[in-house]
Amino acid sequence: MHLGHVAAQTPDKPAVIMAGSGRVVTFRELNDESNRLARLLHAEGLRPGDHIAFMLENHPLYLAIAWAAQRSGLYYTAISSRLQPDELAYIVGNCEAKAFITSASMEAAAENPPDVPLRLMLGGTAPGYDSYEDRVAAHPAEPIEHECEGSDMLYSSGTTGRPKGVKPPLTQAPMGTAGPLYMLITGLFGADENSVYLSPAPLYHAAPLRYSLVFQRCGATVVVMEKFDAEQALAAIEKYRVTHSQWVPTMFIRMLKLPDEVRAKYDLSSLACAVHAAAPCPVPVKERMIDWWGPVLHEYYAGTEGNCFVYTNSEDWLAHKGTVGRPILGEIHVLDEEGAEQPPGTPGTLYFGGGPSFEYHGDKAKTDASRDPWGHGWTTLGDIGHVDGDGFLYLTDRRSYMIISGGVNIYPQEAENVLAVHPKVADVAVFGVPDAEMGEAVKAVVQPASMADAGPELEAELIAYCRGQLAHYKCPRSVDFRAELPRHPTGKLYKRLLRDEYWKDQSPASA
Repeated sequence: MHLGHVAAQTPDKPAVIMAGSGRVVTFRELNDESNRLARLLHAEGLRPGDHIAFMLENHPLYLAIAWAAQRSGLYYTAISSRLQPDELAYIVGNCEAKAFITSASMEAAAENPPDVPLRLMLGGTAPGYDSYEDRVAAHPAEPIEHECEGSDMLYSSGTTGRPKGVKPPLTQAPMGTAGPLYMLITGLFGADENSVYLSPAPLYHAAPLRYSLVFQRCGATVVVMEKFDAEQALAAIEKYRVTHSQWVPTMFIRMLKLPDEVRAKYDLSSLACAVHAAAPCPVPVKERMIDWWGPVLHEYYAGTEGNCFVYTNSEDWLAHKGTVGRPILGEIHVLDEEGAEQPPGTPGTLYFGGGPSFEYHGDKAKTDASRDPWGHGWTTLGDIGHVDGDGFLYLTDRRSYMIISGGVNIYPQEAENVLAVHPKVADVAVFGVPDAEMGEAVKAVVQPASMADAGPELEAELIAYCRGQLAHYKCPRSVDFRAELPRHPTGKLYKRLLRDEYWKDQSPASA
Protein backbone atom coordinates (compact mmCIF):
# COMPACT_ATOMS: atom_id res chain seq x y z
CA MET A 1 0.00 0.00 0.00
CA HIS A 2 1.04 3.62 -0.58
CA LEU A 3 2.22 5.38 2.58
CA GLY A 4 0.20 8.44 1.58
CA HIS A 5 -2.99 6.37 1.49
CA VAL A 6 -2.32 5.00 4.98
CA ALA A 7 -1.70 8.52 6.26
CA ALA A 8 -4.94 9.75 4.69
CA GLN A 9 -6.97 6.94 6.26
CA THR A 10 -5.37 6.95 9.73
CA PRO A 11 -3.48 10.24 10.08
CA ASP A 12 -3.29 10.24 13.88
CA LYS A 13 -2.44 6.57 14.35
CA PRO A 14 1.10 5.93 15.65
CA ALA A 15 3.41 4.84 12.85
CA VAL A 16 6.43 4.74 15.17
CA ILE A 17 6.61 4.46 18.95
CA MET A 18 10.03 4.69 20.56
CA ALA A 19 9.86 2.12 23.34
CA GLY A 20 12.25 3.91 25.68
CA SER A 21 11.24 7.55 25.37
CA GLY A 22 7.62 6.94 24.37
CA ARG A 23 7.94 9.45 21.51
CA VAL A 24 5.29 8.90 18.85
CA VAL A 25 5.47 9.67 15.13
CA THR A 26 2.00 9.52 13.57
CA PHE A 27 1.34 8.36 10.03
CA ARG A 28 0.61 11.97 9.05
CA GLU A 29 3.95 13.08 10.46
CA LEU A 30 5.78 10.15 8.84
CA ASN A 31 4.25 10.89 5.46
CA ASP A 32 4.84 14.64 5.68
CA GLU A 33 8.44 14.28 6.84
CA SER A 34 9.30 11.82 4.09
CA ASN A 35 7.67 14.04 1.47
CA ARG A 36 9.64 17.10 2.58
CA LEU A 37 12.92 15.21 2.50
CA ALA A 38 12.04 13.69 -0.89
CA ARG A 39 11.47 17.21 -2.22
CA LEU A 40 14.81 18.38 -0.83
CA LEU A 41 16.64 15.47 -2.43
CA HIS A 42 14.88 16.14 -5.72
CA ALA A 43 15.77 19.83 -5.52
CA GLU A 44 19.41 18.83 -5.03
CA GLY A 45 19.29 16.95 -8.31
CA LEU A 46 18.84 13.34 -7.15
CA ARG A 47 16.81 11.21 -9.54
CA PRO A 48 15.71 7.55 -9.65
CA GLY A 49 18.73 5.27 -9.47
CA ASP A 50 20.82 7.76 -7.48
CA HIS A 51 21.97 6.99 -3.99
CA ILE A 52 21.78 8.33 -0.43
CA ALA A 53 23.35 6.97 2.77
CA PHE A 54 22.57 7.55 6.42
CA MET A 55 24.21 6.67 9.73
CA LEU A 56 21.92 7.02 12.74
CA GLU A 57 21.03 5.55 16.07
CA ASN A 58 17.50 4.14 16.30
CA HIS A 59 16.03 7.62 15.81
CA PRO A 60 12.34 8.58 15.65
CA LEU A 61 12.85 9.87 12.07
CA TYR A 62 14.90 6.90 10.87
CA LEU A 63 12.04 5.33 8.93
CA ALA A 64 10.93 8.70 7.53
CA ILE A 65 14.37 9.08 5.94
CA ALA A 66 14.15 5.61 4.44
CA TRP A 67 10.65 6.36 3.12
CA ALA A 68 11.88 9.56 1.45
CA ALA A 69 14.34 7.53 -0.60
CA GLN A 70 11.93 4.66 -1.17
CA ARG A 71 9.24 6.92 -2.64
CA SER A 72 11.82 8.77 -4.78
CA GLY A 73 13.11 5.73 -6.66
CA LEU A 74 16.51 6.02 -4.95
CA TYR A 75 18.91 3.50 -3.54
CA TYR A 76 19.50 4.01 0.17
CA THR A 77 22.21 2.57 2.39
CA ALA A 78 21.63 2.37 6.13
CA ILE A 79 25.06 2.25 7.77
CA SER A 80 25.91 0.66 11.11
CA SER A 81 26.16 3.24 13.87
CA ARG A 82 29.10 1.29 15.31
CA LEU A 83 31.49 1.76 12.40
CA GLN A 84 34.73 3.70 12.61
CA PRO A 85 35.53 6.68 10.34
CA ASP A 86 37.51 4.67 7.77
CA GLU A 87 34.76 2.04 7.53
CA LEU A 88 32.14 4.77 7.13
CA ALA A 89 34.17 6.49 4.42
CA TYR A 90 34.61 3.20 2.57
CA ILE A 91 30.86 2.47 2.44
CA VAL A 92 29.79 6.00 1.52
CA GLY A 93 32.38 6.09 -1.24
CA ASN A 94 31.68 2.57 -2.46
CA CYS A 95 27.92 3.14 -2.78
CA GLU A 96 28.52 6.46 -4.57
CA ALA A 97 26.13 8.37 -2.33
CA LYS A 98 25.13 11.89 -3.35
CA ALA A 99 23.64 12.69 0.05
CA PHE A 100 24.52 11.65 3.58
CA ILE A 101 22.41 12.07 6.72
CA THR A 102 23.54 11.56 10.30
CA SER A 103 22.87 12.82 13.82
CA ALA A 104 24.89 14.81 16.31
CA SER A 105 25.43 11.69 18.40
CA MET A 106 27.37 9.90 15.66
CA GLU A 107 30.95 10.96 16.44
CA ALA A 108 32.53 9.01 13.58
CA ALA A 109 30.43 10.96 11.09
CA ALA A 110 30.64 14.33 12.87
CA GLU A 111 34.42 14.27 12.99
CA ASN A 112 34.91 13.01 9.43
CA PRO A 113 32.22 14.35 7.07
CA PRO A 114 32.01 12.13 3.97
CA ASP A 115 32.87 13.66 0.63
CA VAL A 116 29.34 13.98 -0.81
CA PRO A 117 27.45 16.99 -2.22
CA LEU A 118 24.73 17.10 0.48
CA ARG A 119 25.41 16.47 4.18
CA LEU A 120 22.66 16.84 6.77
CA MET A 121 22.77 16.43 10.55
CA LEU A 122 19.87 15.84 12.94
CA GLY A 123 19.81 17.31 16.43
CA GLY A 124 22.62 19.82 15.92
CA THR A 125 25.30 20.67 13.42
CA ALA A 126 29.02 20.10 13.00
CA PRO A 127 31.53 21.54 10.53
CA GLY A 128 30.67 20.33 7.04
CA TYR A 129 26.98 19.70 7.76
CA ASP A 130 23.74 21.60 7.24
CA SER A 131 20.93 21.37 9.75
CA TYR A 132 18.61 18.57 8.69
CA GLU A 133 15.65 20.25 10.39
CA ASP A 134 16.21 23.62 8.71
CA ARG A 135 16.80 22.25 5.22
CA VAL A 136 13.87 19.83 5.30
CA ALA A 137 11.40 22.31 6.83
CA ALA A 138 11.92 24.63 3.85
CA HIS A 139 10.07 22.22 1.56
CA PRO A 140 6.33 21.49 1.32
CA ALA A 141 4.85 18.20 2.52
CA GLU A 142 3.49 17.32 -0.91
CA PRO A 143 4.75 14.28 -2.80
CA ILE A 144 7.14 14.75 -5.69
CA GLU A 145 5.82 14.09 -9.18
CA HIS A 146 6.26 10.62 -10.62
CA GLU A 147 6.88 8.77 -7.37
CA CYS A 148 8.37 5.33 -7.92
CA GLU A 149 9.70 2.55 -5.74
CA GLY A 150 13.34 2.69 -4.72
CA SER A 151 15.34 0.05 -2.88
CA ASP A 152 17.75 -0.37 -0.04
CA MET A 153 21.33 -1.26 -0.91
CA LEU A 154 22.69 -2.67 2.32
CA TYR A 155 26.14 -3.87 3.24
CA SER A 156 27.02 -7.14 4.85
CA SER A 157 28.18 -6.69 8.43
CA GLY A 158 31.77 -7.54 7.57
CA THR A 159 32.11 -10.56 9.87
CA THR A 160 34.51 -12.23 7.44
CA GLY A 161 36.11 -9.25 5.68
CA ARG A 162 35.29 -5.92 4.02
CA PRO A 163 31.53 -5.19 3.95
CA LYS A 164 29.90 -6.01 0.62
CA GLY A 165 27.15 -3.80 -0.82
CA VAL A 166 24.23 -5.87 -2.11
CA LYS A 167 22.70 -4.06 -5.06
CA PRO A 168 19.36 -5.41 -6.31
CA PRO A 169 17.93 -4.22 -9.61
CA LEU A 170 15.53 -1.27 -9.37
CA THR A 171 12.03 -1.86 -10.68
CA GLN A 172 11.01 1.82 -10.52
CA ALA A 173 7.45 0.54 -10.21
CA PRO A 174 4.80 3.10 -9.24
CA MET A 175 4.96 3.99 -5.54
CA GLY A 176 2.69 1.68 -3.57
CA THR A 177 3.40 -1.41 -5.67
CA ALA A 178 3.43 -4.47 -3.44
CA GLY A 179 6.73 -6.32 -3.59
CA PRO A 180 7.59 -9.94 -2.69
CA LEU A 181 8.39 -9.12 0.94
CA TYR A 182 5.01 -7.44 1.41
CA MET A 183 3.28 -10.51 0.04
CA LEU A 184 5.35 -12.77 2.28
CA ILE A 185 4.83 -10.83 5.50
CA THR A 186 1.10 -10.39 4.98
CA GLY A 187 0.54 -13.90 3.66
CA LEU A 188 2.91 -15.92 5.85
CA PHE A 189 2.93 -13.91 9.06
CA GLY A 190 -0.55 -12.37 8.87
CA ALA A 191 0.45 -8.71 9.11
CA ASP A 192 -2.38 -6.18 8.69
CA GLU A 193 -3.48 -2.76 9.88
CA ASN A 194 -4.23 -4.14 13.35
CA SER A 195 -0.71 -5.46 13.88
CA VAL A 196 1.84 -4.00 16.27
CA TYR A 197 5.41 -4.87 15.31
CA LEU A 198 8.25 -4.76 17.85
CA SER A 199 11.73 -4.13 16.43
CA PRO A 200 14.30 -4.70 19.21
CA ALA A 201 17.36 -4.52 16.93
CA PRO A 202 19.20 -1.68 15.17
CA LEU A 203 17.25 -0.43 12.16
CA TYR A 204 20.31 -0.38 9.91
CA HIS A 205 20.19 -4.16 9.64
CA ALA A 206 18.30 -5.63 6.68
CA ALA A 207 15.48 -7.44 8.47
CA PRO A 208 14.51 -4.73 10.99
CA LEU A 209 14.55 -2.02 8.31
CA ARG A 210 12.69 -3.97 5.65
CA TYR A 211 10.12 -5.47 8.00
CA SER A 212 9.41 -2.12 9.66
CA LEU A 213 8.68 -0.50 6.30
CA VAL A 214 6.42 -3.35 5.22
CA PHE A 215 4.44 -3.28 8.47
CA GLN A 216 3.93 0.45 7.96
CA ARG A 217 2.72 -0.22 4.41
CA CYS A 218 0.08 -2.39 6.06
CA GLY A 219 -0.94 0.47 8.33
CA ALA A 220 0.58 -1.21 11.40
CA THR A 221 2.37 0.48 14.27
CA VAL A 222 6.11 -0.17 14.66
CA VAL A 223 7.53 -0.11 18.19
CA VAL A 224 11.28 0.58 18.07
CA MET A 225 13.59 -0.17 20.97
CA GLU A 226 16.42 2.34 21.17
CA LYS A 227 18.63 -0.50 22.43
CA PHE A 228 17.84 -4.11 23.23
CA ASP A 229 17.34 -5.00 26.87
CA ALA A 230 15.93 -8.40 27.76
CA GLU A 231 13.44 -7.31 30.41
CA GLN A 232 12.46 -4.10 28.63
CA ALA A 233 11.61 -6.13 25.53
CA LEU A 234 9.12 -8.15 27.57
CA ALA A 235 7.76 -4.95 29.08
CA ALA A 236 7.25 -3.48 25.59
CA ILE A 237 5.29 -6.54 24.44
CA GLU A 238 2.95 -6.16 27.38
CA LYS A 239 2.65 -2.35 27.27
CA TYR A 240 1.98 -2.01 23.54
CA ARG A 241 0.16 -5.33 23.05
CA VAL A 242 2.69 -6.37 20.46
CA THR A 243 1.40 -8.93 17.94
CA HIS A 244 4.53 -9.43 15.79
CA SER A 245 8.23 -9.25 16.57
CA GLN A 246 11.60 -10.25 15.18
CA TRP A 247 14.58 -11.54 17.14
CA VAL A 248 18.00 -13.14 16.97
CA PRO A 249 19.00 -16.14 19.10
CA THR A 250 21.24 -14.13 21.42
CA MET A 251 18.16 -12.16 22.46
CA PHE A 252 16.33 -15.39 23.26
CA ILE A 253 19.28 -16.56 25.37
CA ARG A 254 19.38 -13.31 27.33
CA MET A 255 15.63 -13.38 27.97
CA LEU A 256 15.79 -17.02 29.08
CA LYS A 257 18.57 -16.17 31.54
CA LEU A 258 16.36 -13.63 33.33
CA PRO A 259 15.17 -14.84 36.74
CA ASP A 260 12.00 -16.93 36.54
CA GLU A 261 10.03 -14.38 38.54
CA VAL A 262 10.99 -11.61 36.08
CA ARG A 263 9.97 -13.63 33.04
CA ALA A 264 6.67 -14.64 34.67
CA LYS A 265 5.47 -11.16 35.53
CA TYR A 266 4.86 -9.93 31.96
CA ASP A 267 1.72 -10.64 29.94
CA LEU A 268 2.86 -11.82 26.50
CA SER A 269 -0.51 -13.15 25.38
CA SER A 270 -0.87 -10.62 22.55
CA LEU A 271 2.15 -12.07 20.73
CA ALA A 272 0.93 -14.06 17.74
CA CYS A 273 4.10 -14.25 15.68
CA ALA A 274 7.74 -14.15 16.85
CA VAL A 275 10.10 -14.33 13.90
CA HIS A 276 13.77 -15.15 14.29
CA ALA A 277 16.73 -15.38 11.93
CA ALA A 278 20.27 -14.03 11.38
CA ALA A 279 22.10 -16.81 13.26
CA PRO A 280 21.60 -20.48 14.13
CA CYS A 281 19.46 -21.05 17.21
CA PRO A 282 20.62 -23.79 19.60
CA VAL A 283 18.00 -26.52 19.86
CA PRO A 284 17.61 -26.29 23.67
CA VAL A 285 17.09 -22.54 23.40
CA LYS A 286 14.31 -22.87 20.86
CA GLU A 287 12.68 -25.68 22.81
CA ARG A 288 12.53 -23.48 25.90
CA MET A 289 11.22 -20.50 23.91
CA ILE A 290 8.36 -22.57 22.47
CA ASP A 291 7.59 -23.92 25.95
CA TRP A 292 7.45 -20.33 27.23
CA TRP A 293 5.80 -18.42 24.36
CA GLY A 294 3.91 -21.24 22.72
CA PRO A 295 4.07 -22.32 19.06
CA VAL A 296 4.33 -18.71 17.80
CA LEU A 297 7.98 -18.94 16.70
CA HIS A 298 8.68 -18.65 12.99
CA GLU A 299 12.22 -19.09 11.71
CA TYR A 300 13.75 -18.26 8.38
CA TYR A 301 17.12 -18.48 6.71
CA ALA A 302 17.92 -15.80 4.14
CA GLY A 303 20.48 -13.13 3.42
CA THR A 304 20.67 -9.47 2.56
CA GLU A 305 21.31 -10.74 -0.98
CA GLY A 306 17.69 -11.95 -1.23
CA ASN A 307 18.61 -15.04 -3.26
CA CYS A 308 16.64 -17.44 -1.06
CA PHE A 309 14.05 -17.71 1.70
CA VAL A 310 13.88 -20.88 3.78
CA TYR A 311 11.16 -21.08 6.42
CA THR A 312 9.75 -23.20 9.22
CA ASN A 313 6.95 -22.73 11.73
CA SER A 314 7.01 -24.14 15.26
CA GLU A 315 5.09 -27.30 14.39
CA ASP A 316 7.45 -28.33 11.59
CA TRP A 317 10.47 -27.43 13.67
CA LEU A 318 9.34 -29.61 16.57
CA ALA A 319 9.08 -32.50 14.11
CA HIS A 320 12.53 -31.68 12.61
CA LYS A 321 14.45 -30.13 15.50
CA GLY A 322 17.36 -28.02 14.40
CA THR A 323 16.03 -27.27 10.93
CA VAL A 324 15.75 -23.78 9.48
CA GLY A 325 12.96 -25.01 7.23
CA ARG A 326 12.20 -25.69 3.60
CA PRO A 327 12.60 -23.20 0.76
CA ILE A 328 9.79 -20.85 -0.14
CA LEU A 329 12.02 -18.94 -2.55
CA GLY A 330 14.85 -20.68 -4.42
CA GLU A 331 15.70 -24.37 -4.63
CA ILE A 332 18.53 -25.82 -2.52
CA HIS A 333 21.60 -27.49 -3.97
CA VAL A 334 24.11 -29.06 -1.56
CA LEU A 335 27.41 -29.44 -3.40
CA ASP A 336 30.80 -30.91 -2.58
CA GLU A 337 34.10 -29.35 -3.66
CA GLU A 338 33.77 -30.89 -7.13
CA GLY A 339 30.22 -29.62 -7.64
CA ALA A 340 28.45 -32.93 -7.09
CA GLU A 341 25.01 -32.87 -5.44
CA GLN A 342 25.12 -34.42 -1.98
CA PRO A 343 22.55 -36.96 -0.73
CA PRO A 344 20.32 -36.25 2.30
CA GLY A 345 22.29 -36.01 5.52
CA THR A 346 25.61 -35.19 3.85
CA PRO A 347 26.87 -31.62 4.34
CA GLY A 348 28.16 -29.42 1.57
CA THR A 349 28.21 -25.82 0.43
CA LEU A 350 24.69 -24.44 -0.02
CA TYR A 351 23.78 -22.99 -3.40
CA PHE A 352 20.39 -21.64 -4.43
CA GLY A 353 18.79 -21.56 -7.83
CA GLY A 354 15.66 -19.87 -9.07
CA GLY A 355 15.96 -16.81 -6.81
CA PRO A 356 16.39 -13.11 -7.64
CA SER A 357 19.68 -11.90 -9.02
CA PHE A 358 22.06 -9.65 -7.10
CA GLU A 359 25.52 -8.21 -7.34
CA TYR A 360 28.09 -6.88 -4.90
CA HIS A 361 28.39 -3.27 -5.90
CA GLY A 362 31.72 -2.37 -7.43
CA ASP A 363 33.24 -5.77 -6.72
CA LYS A 364 33.06 -8.18 -9.64
CA ALA A 365 35.40 -10.65 -7.91
CA LYS A 366 33.08 -11.01 -4.91
CA THR A 367 30.06 -11.25 -7.19
CA ASP A 368 31.74 -13.97 -9.24
CA ALA A 369 32.75 -15.82 -6.06
CA SER A 370 29.09 -15.99 -5.01
CA ARG A 371 28.19 -17.93 -8.20
CA ASP A 372 28.72 -21.63 -8.61
CA PRO A 373 31.82 -22.28 -10.72
CA TRP A 374 30.14 -25.05 -12.71
CA GLY A 375 27.93 -22.77 -14.78
CA HIS A 376 24.49 -23.49 -13.31
CA GLY A 377 23.88 -19.87 -12.34
CA TRP A 378 23.32 -20.79 -8.68
CA THR A 379 24.39 -18.46 -5.87
CA THR A 380 25.73 -19.00 -2.35
CA LEU A 381 25.91 -17.07 0.91
CA GLY A 382 28.95 -19.10 1.94
CA ASP A 383 27.19 -21.44 4.34
CA ILE A 384 27.51 -25.19 4.81
CA GLY A 385 24.56 -27.45 5.57
CA HIS A 386 22.54 -30.50 4.60
CA VAL A 387 18.96 -31.48 3.90
CA ASP A 388 17.06 -34.42 5.33
CA GLY A 389 14.81 -36.85 3.49
CA ASP A 390 11.84 -34.50 3.82
CA GLY A 391 13.70 -31.59 2.26
CA PHE A 392 14.30 -29.66 5.49
CA LEU A 393 17.54 -27.69 5.62
CA TYR A 394 20.00 -27.81 8.53
CA LEU A 395 22.86 -25.32 8.79
CA THR A 396 26.29 -26.53 9.83
CA ASP A 397 28.39 -23.35 9.82
CA ARG A 398 29.92 -20.75 7.56
CA ARG A 399 32.47 -22.20 5.18
CA SER A 400 35.03 -19.60 6.28
CA TYR A 401 34.75 -20.70 9.95
CA MET A 402 35.44 -24.39 9.37
CA ILE A 403 38.36 -25.72 11.43
CA ILE A 404 40.70 -28.30 9.91
CA SER A 405 42.44 -30.14 12.72
CA GLY A 406 44.59 -33.14 11.83
CA GLY A 407 42.83 -33.32 8.47
CA VAL A 408 39.35 -33.48 10.06
CA ASN A 409 36.72 -30.86 9.33
CA ILE A 410 35.19 -29.36 12.49
CA TYR A 411 32.28 -26.92 12.47
CA PRO A 412 32.53 -24.65 15.54
CA GLN A 413 28.81 -23.83 15.58
CA GLU A 414 28.17 -27.19 17.25
CA ALA A 415 30.32 -26.36 20.26
CA GLU A 416 28.99 -22.81 20.39
CA ASN A 417 25.42 -24.09 20.55
CA VAL A 418 26.30 -26.34 23.48
CA LEU A 419 28.27 -23.77 25.46
CA ALA A 420 25.81 -20.92 24.86
CA VAL A 421 23.21 -22.50 27.14
CA HIS A 422 25.59 -23.16 30.04
CA PRO A 423 24.32 -21.07 33.00
CA LYS A 424 27.74 -19.49 33.60
CA VAL A 425 28.15 -18.37 29.95
CA ALA A 426 26.86 -15.01 28.73
CA ASP A 427 28.36 -15.31 25.22
CA VAL A 428 30.77 -17.58 23.39
CA ALA A 429 32.81 -17.87 20.21
CA VAL A 430 34.55 -21.02 18.99
CA PHE A 431 37.16 -21.02 16.24
CA GLY A 432 40.46 -22.56 15.18
CA VAL A 433 43.84 -21.35 16.44
CA PRO A 434 47.34 -22.34 15.29
CA ASP A 435 48.59 -25.73 16.46
CA ALA A 436 52.05 -27.02 15.51
CA GLU A 437 50.98 -30.66 15.49
CA MET A 438 47.37 -30.60 14.23
CA GLY A 439 47.43 -27.45 12.09
CA GLU A 440 44.52 -25.98 14.04
CA ALA A 441 43.13 -26.52 17.52
CA VAL A 442 39.63 -25.72 18.73
CA LYS A 443 39.54 -22.64 20.95
CA ALA A 444 36.61 -21.12 22.86
CA VAL A 445 36.52 -17.50 23.93
CA VAL A 446 33.84 -17.00 26.57
CA GLN A 447 32.16 -14.00 28.10
CA PRO A 448 31.18 -15.38 31.50
CA ALA A 449 28.00 -14.36 33.25
CA SER A 450 30.32 -13.11 36.00
CA MET A 451 33.97 -12.28 35.39
CA ALA A 452 34.59 -13.40 38.96
CA ASP A 453 34.09 -16.98 37.70
CA ALA A 454 36.72 -16.68 34.97
CA GLY A 455 39.69 -18.97 35.48
CA PRO A 456 41.00 -22.53 35.27
CA GLU A 457 38.10 -24.08 37.18
CA LEU A 458 35.48 -22.66 34.84
CA GLU A 459 37.64 -23.56 31.83
CA ALA A 460 37.72 -27.19 32.95
CA GLU A 461 34.02 -27.16 33.71
CA LEU A 462 33.10 -25.85 30.25
CA ILE A 463 35.36 -28.29 28.41
CA ALA A 464 33.89 -31.20 30.39
CA TYR A 465 30.35 -29.90 29.78
CA CYS A 466 30.95 -29.75 26.03
CA ARG A 467 32.56 -33.21 25.98
CA GLY A 468 29.49 -34.58 27.73
CA GLN A 469 27.41 -33.70 24.67
CA LEU A 470 29.75 -33.78 21.67
CA ALA A 471 32.60 -35.90 20.38
CA HIS A 472 35.80 -34.76 22.10
CA TYR A 473 37.49 -33.63 18.88
CA LYS A 474 34.69 -31.10 18.30
CA CYS A 475 35.15 -29.49 21.71
CA PRO A 476 37.55 -26.73 22.70
CA ARG A 477 40.94 -27.78 24.00
CA SER A 478 41.30 -24.46 25.79
CA VAL A 479 39.09 -21.54 26.87
CA ASP A 480 39.97 -17.88 27.18
CA PHE A 481 37.76 -15.34 28.93
CA ARG A 482 36.75 -11.83 27.93
CA ALA A 483 34.53 -9.23 29.59
CA GLU A 484 32.70 -8.76 26.27
CA LEU A 485 32.76 -10.35 22.82
CA PRO A 486 32.66 -8.26 19.62
CA ARG A 487 29.08 -9.07 18.71
CA HIS A 488 27.03 -6.98 16.28
CA PRO A 489 23.76 -5.76 17.84
CA THR A 490 21.88 -7.77 15.21
CA GLY A 491 23.31 -10.92 16.77
CA LYS A 492 26.16 -11.63 14.38
CA LEU A 493 29.50 -12.32 15.99
CA TYR A 494 32.61 -10.60 14.64
CA LYS A 495 34.52 -13.85 14.94
CA ARG A 496 37.07 -12.61 12.43
CA LEU A 497 38.29 -10.00 14.92
CA LEU A 498 38.89 -12.66 17.56
CA ARG A 499 40.56 -15.09 15.16
CA ASP A 500 42.84 -12.38 13.84
CA GLU A 501 44.35 -11.94 17.30
CA TYR A 502 45.47 -15.58 17.34
CA TRP A 503 46.50 -15.71 13.68
CA LYS A 504 48.21 -12.32 13.42
CA ASP A 505 51.54 -13.90 12.50
CA GLN A 506 50.03 -16.61 10.26
CA SER A 507 47.18 -17.22 7.81
CA PRO A 508 44.51 -19.61 9.06
CA ALA A 509 43.78 -22.54 6.81
CA SER A 510 40.06 -21.80 6.98
CA ALA A 511 40.25 -18.11 6.06
